[in-house]
Order: sequence, then C-alpha cells, then structure tokens
Amino acid sequence: MKAAVLGATGLVGRTFVKLLSGHPWFKVSKLVASEKSAGKEYGEIVEDSPKEFRKNVIISLEEFLKDPDVDIVFNALPASISREVEEKLAQEIPVFTNARAHRYDEDVPILVPEVNMNHLGIIEVQKKNRGWDGFIVTNPNCSTAILTVSLAPLVEFGIKKVRVATMQAISGAGFSGLSAYAIHDNVIPFINGEEWKIENESKKILGKFNGERIENADFDISAIATRVPVIHGHTEAVFVELEKVNIEEIREAFDSFDPLRDYKLPSYEKPIVYSEVPQPRLHRDRGKGLTGTVGRLEKINGGVKYVTLGHNLVRGAAGGSVLNAELAYRLGYL
Repeated sequence: MKAAVLGATGLVGRTFVKLLSGHPWFKVSKLVASEKSAGKEYGEIVEDSPKEFRKNVIISLEEFLKDPDVDIVFNALPASISREVEEKLAQEIPVFTNARAHRYDEDVPILVPEVNMNHLGIIEVQKKNRGWDGFIVTNPNCSTAILTVSLAPLVEFGIKKVRVATMQAISGAGFSGLSAYAIHDNVIPFINGEEWKIENESKKILGKFNGERIENADFDISAIATRVPVIHGHTEAVFVELEKVNIEEIREAFDSFDPLRDYKLPSYEKPIVYSEVPQPRLHRDRGKGLTGTVGRLEKINGGVKYVTLGHNLVRGAAGGSVLNAELAYRLGYL
C-alpha cells in the first residue's frame, strides 16, 4: 500500500518515517511537511533519516491535498490543523493519526491494539455516519498509551480506582516545547491538558464496544502529570484499587499478557516485560520502543501499586499508530 506521512519533519513524523522504512505492507511514497520545508530533500532537513528517504523531495500539505494518490495516511500534524485535513482525506483514504482532533468523537476509536482491538468495529459505524469510503483511527496521548497497556491485564481483577503520577520526557513537548533553561535541574509538575487526556482517554480505551458505540469504563481515575529532564521515555507511578487482589496472579497476568502474539504483525513486540526497577535510560528501547516495562509491583490496601514506563515517541505515538494500521490490515479493514 502506498503511504504518506504528514508532518514528516517533526519528532513524531520522523519516528513514523524510521518505523516505516522497509515496511513490508506500507511503502512511503509521499513525505509532507510545511511550506518552509517543501521542495527540499528529506535528508537535508532530517540528517539522520533512513537512507531510502534521503533524496525524497518534501511536498507541502497544500500540494498533497490536491492529489493525495496514496492508499493510507499517517498523520503527525498539529491538532490545530488536523481535524479539517483528516476529514477531507478520510472521505476516500484511511487515516491513522497521532493528533487528538478526533479522539473524542463518538464514532472514532482511540486504539491500543493489545487493549481494545475490537473497537476497530466502530469503523463501519463511522463510515455509515459520515458517508466516507475511508475512516479515521486515532492513537492516544503518549502517557495514556503507556498506562492503558499496563492496566489491561488488571481488568480481570476488577478495576475500581486508578491514581497515576507521570514523569514525562521532554521529547513529549516537541522540538520547541521547553527551553533548556526551564527543564535543566528541574521538575515541572504541570503539563497543560495532559491530566484530562489521561483521565478521559483511558476510560474510552478500556470501555466496551456494543456494536453501535463505545461505552466508557466506569472506574474512577485521577492523574498528576509532570515533566522531567529525561530525553525519551515516560515513567508512571500507578496505584490501582481492585475488586480482588492476588499479587501472584497479578504478576502472572503481566507476564502472560500478549494479545497480538499470533497475528504475525510486522511490528509486533511483546507489550510488557517485568523488571524490578524500571528506568527510562535502560528500558525505553525494549522491543524497538513498543515494549513497556512494569516493575515495583506491591500489594497495598485494596489493590496494588507499580511503576510502568514506555517510549513516548514509539509506543506512545508513531509506533502505536503503525501497529494500529497493521492490525487493521490484518483484520481486513484495509
């Protein structure tokens, strides 16, 4: 399938391009970026780009929209312009997006393949509602993606309440998100809008698709989001109140959690590996960035506490979106 990457020169866009290099199902034929970058070779803008794309000439979004001529789109554009662009493209072409613009639409899934693959079923509802031949599939906010992968094995124990404090890497803010002076020797206990996203996206992802709409999970969740001086890798301290608590069974649930094992997806990696003391510098690149790490699992009154971490640009962004597209392809939606 011919693919386009929108926002190809940003941090998430660059990650899309690297992950799609040599992909057996999706061949990137168009790299789309700003007017400033249009007309330049990709390797001129992104010096560490994969060799196969260095000579590709970047095209502007305006030019691309005139004649997309691709079979699938991966979107890393800012949310501020994504809604209109995605809706225009999805009339004909499937769009897999990292932007938040459509995450909260009732007929659009926020997909984490290992957690809620059956939510892909709402694509047919979306196409019927909107009269589209294509569709939109979103992936969650980066910290939400990492959290929900770790919560999924606990669903069988009855999740009642979740409390999470995140320690998020600076790359999550993009190239211009934070000055070196602001984050050096510092922790910033505020990320605008992040806590709302974690709380609301998690309930949609862990909710149930009833054939017509997604019913949000009914557990209580509250988050505090902080920015820390780490380049890549979000770490999260998680406290979960459960209906039943058996620490040995919960540890086994983490170890055995592997819903995509038999789907033979090109990007497949085991979603969770247990390490007693998760650390971003040591563990963020596990499974090419798609494997999350869980550790520090302990029983507390009425539940458990643990630490989880994952690569925010891969599991939490571009890698999750590529995995979404692979699963959609395998299940016949593409």
